[in-house]
Amino acid sequence: MSAAPTDSDMIYPILTPPQSGEVIAVAPGILWTRLPLPFRLDHVNIYLIEDGDGWAVLDTGIDDAVTRAAWEALVAGPLKGRRLTRLIVTHFHPDHIGLAGWLAERFQIPLVTSQTSYLSCLNISLSPNALDAKLYRDFYLSHGLGAELTELVSTQGNEYLHMVANLPGTFLRIVGGDTIAIGGRTFSVLVGDGHAAEQIMLHSAADKILFVADQVLAKISPNVSVWAVDPNGDPLGLFIRSLRRLRSEIPEDTLVLPGHQLPFYGIHVRSTQLIAHHESRCSALLEACRQAPRSAADLIPIIFPRKLDAHQTSFAFSEVLAHVNYTLKQGELVRDGRRGGVEYFTAR
Repeated sequence: MSAAPTDSDMIYPILTPPQSGEVIAVAPGILWTRLPLPFRLDHVNIYLIEDGDGWAVLDTGIDDAVTRAAWEALVAGPLKGRRLTRLIVTHFHPDHIGLAGWLAERFQIPLVTSQTSYLSCLNISLSPNALDAKLYRDFYLSHGLGAELTELVSTQGNEYLHMVANLPGTFLRIVGGDTIAIGGRTFSVLVGDGHAAEQIMLHSAADKILFVADQVLAKISPNVSVWAVDPNGDPLGLFIRSLRRLRSEIPEDTLVLPGHQLPFYGIHVRSTQLIAHHESRCSALLEACRQAPRSAADLIPIIFPRKLDAHQTSFAFSEVLAHVNYTLKQGELVRDGRRGGVEYFTAR
């Protein structure tokens, strides 16, 4: 293994990720593999933690034939001869929990996750077409997305929600502040917010290892979104609060094992970068609203200037609204009333 410091003082202990069907040891008793995703972010990291005579699994991938085949290849290949002991899921997004029901049944292992993750995924798996309901369409329209784009986002933009297998009927709940023993290690259960409510992170202070899920990624910011069921929510404020807590509580020399991209050292540096990134986006949003009142849809190209497909537009819109709600709460942005049924905002 080689280390490569970057200009940001982050260090990547492994520069080449595992190929499909491979595992890499990232620490004693911890394996890293990757599963493919059919999105712009084309992979999800899966970790296996030595657990007695087997492996505890951290996250699952989406539910599709490719991912199921990848798991079958792993257990018949590099994991052969040792059982899977339990499945720990960090949060409810389909790339992390999508195959949980299948894995739990296929290998007869319990699902361990937060109550929020279980119930949120249960809601998705029971009603994946819910985002096509009037509530959601009205939400998009009221923020200026337009009828044609609203139709695309409501139907094509959320196809990934179908990539979730039915969950097991029961689960084992973990909450922030718990400790969980896996093999010879004891992990503290931390929770993050903003990207996903009650997102589970596992920290071994003794081994200086943090399974950080999607709370902190090395090269990109995780999506931080407002959704129609909580239209005035402040996920960006919660996300920044979570980053500040990690920065203050986790030592800088901790090995960070994220849900996407490369493992790294430098959680203080990266958390600071992410906070600055979102503050910069808020500044750009405010500058645009100083020039003229804008709807949330008007602000999408300000923050996301590249061409977006329906899937990307749904996330971009919801993330723009997260920045709008955050600056509203900070008192820097104010509501400018509705025109033609669309809400506008202006800088104070």
